[in-house]
Amino acid sequence: MYDQTETAAVAAPAALPQATGYFADVSALPFRAPDFTRIAESDYGPAFDQAMAIERAEVQAIIDNPAAPTFDNTIVALETTGQMLGRVANVFFALTGSHTNPTLEAINSEYSPKLSAHDDWITLNPALFARVKAVYDARATLGLDREQMKLLEDRYEGMVHAGALLTEAQRQQVMEINTELSTLTTQFGQTLRKATNDGAIVVDNVADLQGLSADEIESARKAAEERGLAGKYVIALQNTTQQPILPNLANRALRERIFNASAHRADQGGPNDTRMLVARIAQLRAQKAALFGAPDWATYAMWDRMAEKPATALGFMQQMVPALAATQRREAEVLNQKIRATGGNHTVQPWDWYRYAEMVRKERYDLDENAVRPYFEITNVLERGVFYAANRLYGLDFRKRTDLPVYHPDVTVYTVLDRDGSELGLFYFDPYQRPSKRGGAWMSNFVDQSHLYGTKPVIYNVLNIPKAPDGEPQLVSFDNVGTMFHEFGHALHGLFANQQYASLSGTATARDFVEYPSQVNEVWATEPSVLANYARHYQTGAPIPAALVTKIEEAAKFNQGYDFGEVVAAALLDMKWHALSPQQAAAINTPEAVDAFERRSLEDLGLAVDLVPPRYRSSYFNHIFSDPSGYSAGYYSYLWTEMLDRDSRKWFADNGGLTRANGDHYRATVLSQGGTMDYFEMFRNFAGREPQVQPMLEARGLTGTGN
Repeated sequence: MYDQTETAAVAAPAALPQATGYFADVSALPFRAPDFTRIAESDYGPAFDQAMAIERAEVQAIIDNPAAPTFDNTIVALETTGQMLGRVANVFFALTGSHTNPTLEAINSEYSPKLSAHDDWITLNPALFARVKAVYDARATLGLDREQMKLLEDRYEGMVHAGALLTEAQRQQVMEINTELSTLTTQFGQTLRKATNDGAIVVDNVADLQGLSADEIESARKAAEERGLAGKYVIALQNTTQQPILPNLANRALRERIFNASAHRADQGGPNDTRMLVARIAQLRAQKAALFGAPDWATYAMWDRMAEKPATALGFMQQMVPALAATQRREAEVLNQKIRATGGNHTVQPWDWYRYAEMVRKERYDLDENAVRPYFEITNVLERGVFYAANRLYGLDFRKRTDLPVYHPDVTVYTVLDRDGSELGLFYFDPYQRPSKRGGAWMSNFVDQSHLYGTKPVIYNVLNIPKAPDGEPQLVSFDNVGTMFHEFGHALHGLFANQQYASLSGTATARDFVEYPSQVNEVWATEPSVLANYARHYQTGAPIPAALVTKIEEAAKFNQGYDFGEVVAAALLDMKWHALSPQQAAAINTPEAVDAFERRSLEDLGLAVDLVPPRYRSSYFNHIFSDPSGYSAGYYSYLWTEMLDRDSRKWFADNGGLTRANGDHYRATVLSQGGTMDYFEMFRNFAGREPQVQPMLEARGLTGTGN
């Protein structure tokens, strides 16, 4: 074990710039939670400036330390720099994602390139790298434990990956590219949010909404009223290509209009068109990869992934394509038969697919989504479902609290109590869609867990569930139920963090591993004892009938040609964009060239992309073209981690399912490990073997040829 008493002196605190304002010190609230009542929008710019100046001075003190480099005076010292900057960024970027406004957007546009340049000053600093390298070169003699060694290796390898071994001229090019990428990816996210909001569909006649429930129609009326469109109805776009409202709409022309508004929200010219941003981002990434000697961005970006190489990820996905393509053809013919049987004289199109698939689903499984929703009231799902499963598995308890300020009235806060009754952390829940929120669902931290800092995790989940009209029960679809369990799986990964160092804590793992615990947590949504506890009719309190549960489970494999196909198409499209050489990327220099490249890429897949377009087209693929998400050359991660997830579900089933013993084992081997060890080793510690793909293929109904 490395002796941490050997710390050499670094700069005295008096040598650092002095900060003022709210972020100058840690929050006085429990768990150091942010005090939103004391934070003004005007605080962020000065706080960023002060925090960057302080971290720069902290790093310079490490560089100037006359003592020889040691693990403590260099690696641990680096770990402790930038604490104020972390406090500012954790709050600011939480708001720009979940509750932004023009002022915050302007600050984001101004400071994103500054923050990128600041990070580059640290990671590309030759004098700092020399100290890090000296410790790294001596690592075998230092007696470091596993987490200390991982911190050292990650710091060294991260700096090398950032460009520490490049020439001065090359480092300068990297910094220039990073600054421009930061600006462009921020602009992409902001433009896309506006395109999605502006793309909302206005409907004049309520008769055109035939098939929607009274609550859905009222929500559309209220949305129009909020936009100053009295007497009309507005259908807001969600972030994916397919829109959840389409299955219920009888009006085919309106379905087509909604689908096209979704698919073309950001490629119609004008200020909301993102295609030139896509082109330039792809060009810059290819250029940056070339500076490191990598053939493309995917090769460069996957250096720390579990899959490691693009060929591994591509091979993993391509093995599914034959059965998936056959499934799509078979399902399309089934839907065409249903269209003919119901008097239609057209063949299925993307805007028809889910409507007729839902008809077939009801016919085969007698499953009506509208009959399911009354059993899923959102508070019951959260407290009696998501929380209940966490109690059964891990012994957690949750105490709702109203004494902590929140950034929006829709947000609720819970103290999370560990199995021994001690306080584990805080959990913020922000479920509802609003114009100030970007699309999708995600988890992040206001405060990271760290034994070094003595901090416990403060975590938030953000979703985009359409909000019910005032006074109406907040019922959610079963898809939303799955999303709630999924995102709380991320929260558990963060809550169970047990690391010395924040940079290895909780969800600080590889991109193609981080989705694994969240997907595993989805399995408990339909575990009989959990379901019986939360799935109760909002009016009568009656539990969901067993027959209805059976239908939900039997229907789960239905429509995989579309459900799975759109994700595979998006993942392969991501890889196509990031397999470009600089010369190839440079040739994609007009909006039309972006369209043509996307078209060629999708046609190459061998899937029915005219019928099953990708879950995200390039122009609104926020995961890979907007900086906060960081999934470039990594969208395959959802599929890769599904493999780990399905194999883990099999392990749970083989070992008794929902038990404290199983939960404690999973917590000990996976959820508490953060990014401290090799991911295959972590999985072996849990399952006792290597991960296997067969359970995923079986779950997706893709084990045969599909003929």
